Amino acid sequence: MRIIELKATVTASNDRDAAALRGELKSKGTLLINLMASPGAGKTTLLERTIRDLSGEFKIGVMEADVDSDVDALRAERAGAKAIQVHTGGMCHMDAGMTRRGLEDMGWEGTDIIFLENVGNLICPAEFDTGAGKKVMLLSTPEGDDKPLKYPLMFRESDVLIISKTDVAPYFDFDFDKCVERARKLNPNITVFRLSAKTGEGFEEWENWLRNAAAEWKGAKE
Repeated sequence: MRIIELKATVTASNDRDAAALRGELKSKGTLLINLMASPGAGKTTLLERTIRDLSGEFKIGVMEADVDSDVDALRAERAGAKAIQVHTGGMCHMDAGMTRRGLEDMGWEGTDIIFLENVGNLICPAEFDTGAGKKVMLLSTPEGDDKPLKYPLMFRESDVLIISKTDVAPYFDFDFDKCVERARKLNPNITVFRLSAKTGEGFEEWENWLRNAAAEWKGAKE
């Protein structure tokens, strides 16, 4: 009897497509960031403030991936980014092929940083390489500090963990130290930021990280 590992076949094909896309983006010096989180964690709010703060320094694009609607793309566009909405047709993640299509329809050449706001969940987006140069995840304090225990792959795969909505952390007994300890057991190299879009806490550090990441990515094309 033959046993076909369908997931392995699908992910291997996607990995090849993602590597090719990443190479093309790198050759042009465009940094694609795969932004992942649960619904309601604050991805779009984070992007709005980041775009407004950095649009004078960088040409920024945003690809919004949702099952339906275009509200997030409109918000990113109003903030000053070049934006496109991608409907996944019920799929719970973006893959490399879908990302390439979205980038082509958006017209990505000439941009410095593109954010892919992935479909909201902590499972599927971690499993599929989109061709991004960096992976950033948000964890909002109302979700609890035990999420690294429940969704380990997301934390292993991410370059950056943003703990968002820090202004309401006292109301949810969120233990920052415990959360970071759990995340770093899974991924010792993960960079952690504490952010509040309401108060502005942590945005200077986050935006400096973006500046450095974009500069390193442009340098890598040389």
